[in-house]
Amino acid sequence: MKTAAPCYYHLDVEIRPERIGRIRRILAAHLRYWNLDLLVESVCHCADVLLRTIDEHATDKNATIEMWWNGQHLITAVQDSERDILPHSAPSGCLTQIAALSNGWGCCATDTGGKIIWFSQRARAAERAPLVPVRPAPSLHDARPLPRALQPAAVATAREREHASAGSR
Repeated sequence: MKTAAPCYYHLDVEIRPERIGRIRRILAAHLRYWNLDLLVESVCHCADVLLRTIDEHATDKNATIEMWWNGQHLITAVQDSERDILPHSAPSGCLTQIAALSNGWGCCATDTGGKIIWFSQRARAAERAPLVPVRPAPSLHDARPLPRALQPAAVATAREREHASAGSR
């Protein structure tokens, strides 16, 4: 996995049946670029379900798709401006599939009367970056620099005196 630097992608699209597959491939390419290969299938399927619902039931076919990756969670949001399709009146399989394939989902209204349906995916343990062993901290003896006034030869004679006095005790 790449670093935990936040990633963001935004796509404004006019939804038509022949474009849904292309949009799915674009989203998959971005997820692979972010090294989120294990999330590609579930995220693309959820986005596909939302886009097909908009295509089948909305009069305004324009939508916005956004993805945010923060290093632990991927949030995908699909926004449309259709006032007539409400999440609770959408085809029963649409939100059920999103709930089954995501770790969380929700819906909120926009200022223009449309809605945003979002879903999130957590990174699985297998997707996390491997732990890198850290170099051990130096011991106190190694970490302290020698005083400038003492030369290495003077330090050696001081150690010999300490050992000699310890032996005579």
